[in-house]
Amino acid sequence: MNRIKTDICIIGAGSGGLSVAAGAAQMGASVVLLEGHKMGGDCLNYGCVPSKALIAAAKHAHAMQSGASFGVSPVMPQVSYAGAKDHVHSVIETIAPVDSQERFEGFGVNVIREYGRFISQTEVQAGDTVIEARRFVIATGSGPFVPPIPGIEDVKVYTNEDIFDLRERPEHLLIVGGGPIGMEMAQAHIRLGSKVTVIEGDKAMNKDDPELAAIVLDKLRAEGIAIEEDAMASSIRKTGDAIEIETKDGRVFSGSHVLMAVGRKVNIDKLDLDKAGVAHDRAVKVGADLKSVSNRRVYAVGDAAGGLQFTHLAGYHAGIVIRSALFGLPAKQRTDHIPWATYTDPELAQVGMTEAQAKKEHGIKLEVVRFHYNENDRAIAEGKTTGLIKVMVVKGKPVGASIVGAQAGELIGIWAMAIANKMKMSAVANMVAPYPTLGEINKRAAGAYFSPRLFDNPKVKAVVRFVQRWIP
Repeated sequence: MNRIKTDICIIGAGSGGLSVAAGAAQMGASVVLLEGHKMGGDCLNYGCVPSKALIAAAKHAHAMQSGASFGVSPVMPQVSYAGAKDHVHSVIETIAPVDSQERFEGFGVNVIREYGRFISQTEVQAGDTVIEARRFVIATGSGPFVPPIPGIEDVKVYTNEDIFDLRERPEHLLIVGGGPIGMEMAQAHIRLGSKVTVIEGDKAMNKDDPELAAIVLDKLRAEGIAIEEDAMASSIRKTGDAIEIETKDGRVFSGSHVLMAVGRKVNIDKLDLDKAGVAHDRAVKVGADLKSVSNRRVYAVGDAAGGLQFTHLAGYHAGIVIRSALFGLPAKQRTDHIPWATYTDPELAQVGMTEAQAKKEHGIKLEVVRFHYNENDRAIAEGKTTGLIKVMVVKGKPVGASIVGAQAGELIGIWAMAIANKMKMSAVANMVAPYPTLGEINKRAAGAYFSPRLFDNPKVKAVVRFVQRWIP
């Protein structure tokens, strides 16, 4: 058995683990990184990257059928589903060197391609190597949750971990789960030529602002996606060449393929956390400093920390760990400035509080300002007028923003920055955006906050009248 002593041992080479490894090694710490599967983790190989690549392919197919209003005759695209998947894997291969073992070894990281498990409070075993470390970082991410629906063991069920390897286009894709992953894959597949039915046990996109989610769902239904809500799957079976899913209320949906998209399960089962005295339930129990509440040598980042499940959150967590573990400085996470986006068409993005959350938290102190895409000149020119922005404001500062429409994932960044830095609405209003851009939507939303204060204010009008009368 080999033994290694190191400053930091990181378990998992996804976004959070790689960010900690790169930062710590380049700043002088000795680092061991353990990864038993693929470098880059879920995001690169099964999540963010392949899904957005498939969505991009689907957008090209859709564009060929939707140009009539621009004077471009629609044509039925000849879609190669396998070719779209070739694009997906080409994108992964292009990005992969950034997350490669060779690159991180170049930073001075000792990369061991084995799964790690704790054998004591200060030791992890990976293959035939025992690593003793001053600090450990659990960055194991999460995987798709497949619920124990009766009959599921007799049916091929796809998840995000293998749907991108499917080469033959599904004739009729049944998607169980109406959250972001389910809806993104639903729209991508219908645009690539599949029939699609989404089966959701509650309400589709139920974690988003309902007003904005309704705009997305209307668009998806208009494209031909069947979205069945309050449809809790109770059994699944193979019937001839078809797969049938029956719901608790007796509805039966038949298709050729099934994609399970009902949520994520944190990858901690193989870590033997109890041997390290690390408290856990569905994830590692951590404080705001991301340290285990029961073993202060151990940090958890990203999905393993049990909060929001976003790649960019894991990267943010890495910065907190580096500040704490390398420099011994106090560092705590916050979540009010963490944005997220669903990459449907139109996109839906959120940062901070939704309108409902802000009303509950702030009551009458809350002001909600709006601006619609159909009042933006660039959106009109592009034919992208479906959408709006809502900004939740308390005492002159934004506490949340919700955007649905083209490039919503890009536009939300301004509000994430404003909330992160506790800026006032005036900071956005003072920004000069190039014309014509969708970015003006943010400025106009800020302007909508100040307009009644300027144009409907008797004191302002009195000052203007005084200046015009008495000051030469």
